Amino acid sequence: MTLHCLVVDPPRPGLSLPGLVGGPLDPESAAALYAASIKDAMAAAAQSGGELLVNYPAAEQLPAEHRMDTSPEAELRSLAADAVEDVEEVRFEVQVGSTFAARAGNAATHLLSEEGEDSVAVMSGTAPTLGRTALDGAAMKLRRHEVVVGPGTGGRVAYLGLAQVVDFEGAYEPPSAEASAADGGTGPTTEVEDLVERGLTAGHEVAFLPVHPVIEDEAGLATLVAEVRARLRAGRNVPAHTAEAVERLGLRVVDENGMRRVVVGE
Repeated sequence: MTLHCLVVDPPRPGLSLPGLVGGPLDPESAAALYAASIKDAMAAAAQSGGELLVNYPAAEQLPAEHRMDTSPEAELRSLAADAVEDVEEVRFEVQVGSTFAARAGNAATHLLSEEGEDSVAVMSGTAPTLGRTALDGAAMKLRRHEVVVGPGTGGRVAYLGLAQVVDFEGAYEPPSAEASAADGGTGPTTEVEDLVERGLTAGHEVAFLPVHPVIEDEAGLATLVAEVRARLRAGRNVPAHTAEAVERLGLRVVDENGMRRVVVGE
């Protein structure tokens, strides 16, 4: 059984999806979309054969301008109440670490090494098409491989499953141009390549999932919006909360001078 560790922030304007703010989305729309995506991630994990742990920041870990009267845990519990049948079955634990890599690494290492979990999946809540079927398929792969990577759009990572520990220091950060030049241009240049390399360096077998859009930049959002709108038109399955947000916000993809852009319509 895989424990799905959802490493997330509370969805607050100005804190959520900063790579989209000032572009296709305003701070309020970004927070609404992020909240919907988190709920779909919660629902998928709860409906899968695994368990769900929400790894959240304590209030004092947030920038001062993003602290509110409502605690991050209470805010995320409220989202879970909309996403899962029984919130009492969801674990909530405070994050440890100053970066996403540190928080994800501390959680995964603790769960595998100290709590004896068979496998742990690290998810950021920004890949809403990563549904129950995909998570169950990843869990099956983790029975035969120590590392399962779900690539995201643009070289990002939508899912990382681990049956053994890897080194997380500096992970989820594309190597600098200087670092790439130092190794003759043969080393990893994206998040997904880097995490695969970390698994291989640790002597692990690595398996892959299909690509899922990650809504941390406009390219990922465009892929998601186009897929959701197409699936809605065809009457096929969609991440329900995210699809509702896409429709409510009026998000659509247009061609502007050969570039695919996300715009907000009515």
